[in-house]
Amino acid sequence: MGDKHYPGHRYFTMYHGTTMDKAMKILNEGFIPSADGMLGRGVYLSRSFEKASRYPVYRQAGEQLAVLKLSVRVGKVKRIDYQGHPMQKTWHDHGYDTAWVPANCGMVPSGLEEDCVYEPWRIKVQQVLSADQTAAGGGHFPENETLNDRCGGILKNMCRNFHIGLTPCPVYPGHRVYTMYHGTTLSAALQIKRYGFRRSTGGMLGAGVYVSRSFHKASHYPLYKQPGQRLAVLKLSVSVGKVKKINRQGHPLQKTWHLSGYDTAWVPPNCGMVPSGLEEDCVWEPRRIRVLEVIPR
Repeated sequence: MGDKHYPGHRYFTMYHGTTMDKAMKILNEGFIPSADGMLGRGVYLSRSFEKASRYPVYRQAGEQLAVLKLSVRVGKVKRIDYQGHPMQKTWHDHGYDTAWVPANCGMVPSGLEEDCVYEPWRIKVQQVLSADQTAAGGGHFPENETLNDRCGGILKNMCRNFHIGLTPCPVYPGHRVYTMYHGTTLSAALQIKRYGFRRSTGGMLGAGVYVSRSFHKASHYPLYKQPGQRLAVLKLSVSVGKVKKINRQGHPLQKTWHLSGYDTAWVPPNCGMVPSGLEEDCVWEPRRIRVLEVIPR
């Protein structure tokens, strides 16, 4: 479509340059929007790896740098193609999710494109690329190497800090999006696919949408069904956000985890809270859940 239009697909690969320490923090906790900038509040990214690799602009001597490779769900995009644009810093107030500065429009000295995403949940980290790796032209981890392998020492320190109460638990695997399942009736499944989930008013983990990474667990629901009623399991893509581990009955945040800044509560398997011993999750915001497939059974 050339450089006159932001291409119409919903997901794009983008990049964000930062220090390795901050990259690991983003991997664990997600992005925090900047308070201001050329396009106002948001998370600043670019589809240009070259542009991202020039950041951070200010760095300490000897500081290890990194580029985050991201998958971004852009939503509704506003093109901002000149300084002083009437929506340059207010685009989100007009219903847009992302602001886009196209290449060679005169706003960015390098001539490279820039994006500002208002909501961090739209951004999923795919890879952390070290400066040494990118300088060598690698650009990707070897196929048999994972983030845990490359960053194992850092993750081990995070685990240690969790166990002494300093940081959230990183053991819930570090990718931001998971395949999960939800069991219900076929008619309800079709309604959910069309209109989305509604948050329950209560449950073991309080209000939220209850899902599980275990298909076996989801297939046991609904518990109460009418004779002859057709059932289904919804296969879902879930952006979990910040996760709180709830591993015992009477946990102080068992039903108030969202009030403490968490997006998902996670009951790990075999912790004694679920009779089946299978894991369970409760997601606060239904918008974090996308239906992939309705599986009749």
